[in-house]
Amino acid sequence: MVAGEASGDRLGAALMRGLKTETADNIEFYGVGGPLMQAEGLESLFDMNELAIFGLLEVLPKYRHLKRRLEQTAMDLLAEAPDALITIDSPGFCLRLAAKLRPDFKGKIIHYVAPSVWAWKPGRAVKMARHVDHVLALLPFEPPYMEAAGMSCDFVGHPVVAEASPDEKAIAELQKDGPLITLLPGSRMGEITRLAPIFFAVAKQLEGYRFAIPVSGNHLIEPLTRMLDESGLKAELILPETGLKTAVFAASTLALAASGTVSIELAATRTPMVIGYKTNWLTAAIMRRAMLAPSFTLVNLLTDSKAVPEFEPRDCTVENLLTAMRALLDDPTARAEQVQIGQRAIRALGKGGDDPGLRAARSVLSFIQ
Repeated sequence: MVAGEASGDRLGAALMRGLKTETADNIEFYGVGGPLMQAEGLESLFDMNELAIFGLLEVLPKYRHLKRRLEQTAMDLLAEAPDALITIDSPGFCLRLAAKLRPDFKGKIIHYVAPSVWAWKPGRAVKMARHVDHVLALLPFEPPYMEAAGMSCDFVGHPVVAEASPDEKAIAELQKDGPLITLLPGSRMGEITRLAPIFFAVAKQLEGYRFAIPVSGNHLIEPLTRMLDESGLKAELILPETGLKTAVFAASTLALAASGTVSIELAATRTPMVIGYKTNWLTAAIMRRAMLAPSFTLVNLLTDSKAVPEFEPRDCTVENLLTAMRALLDDPTARAEQVQIGQRAIRALGKGGDDPGLRAARSVLSFIQ
């Protein structure tokens, strides 16, 4: 198994739990993963965070190092000769790894998280099918795209629907000192560097609120602390080991978040949100020209709505975000309506069915066998 960032680590850990359950622990794991996957028994070849690089220009200075890690991972996996390789999201690294292994690898190659060919670059699925045998899809409308390209694919549901409800006592404790807003400038340094200064500038103009920043990894504590000091904003960093992230979400009147999986996590905790997306000018220009979907926020896509205000790189400014935040903060009815639409999205992702980790495990084992 190979994951390259925090969201992939969560997916991988849930899948590993499912695989252990379905095989009565008669299974071994090897590859690259973060703390959650390691806690489930994966021996990681190196620190997963080395792969968490976002954007075209950001990759260039790290290209040689990433290439060395790609070579190392491929050689080690060929030597280990597992029954299957499961690559998890992070297509820049994972799909290159699949392509490199394919001529000599005898096992099955499975990719977890279908590429967003419905959003942009539809040819990616056909290219991916040259190296990948089977796909585990998070979204219910994705299997036909993968199957048309020549791969088998199962919709397994999104892991966020299986997460435990936040603790009510923790929520009450977080709310006792006044209204709270969650700031989520991302899980990768590239997006944090771009979004945090904007988000912090917005927050400084929202009077009467406290601010919390759930941190996705301890390696982000120092840079976030430094950026907070530079901005002059007072906010509390919520560390991963506290286990308070979902309670912070649920306790918040509103969240200001980077685009990504976190929008679904917020919807699951009934937290209204505003979404911003910021990348370098080149990546933004390419994505603008290639974008096929009407939205880059999953809640909006799954419900065919514009319930969540979202701002792409050109429009992700302090002024625009601040206007959207104030509009929701001043309108409890609008927040409630967004929450209800968010619940529709969560049901579409498999809420009420089997645990997605189990569904993914069954799909993997069925395909291998």
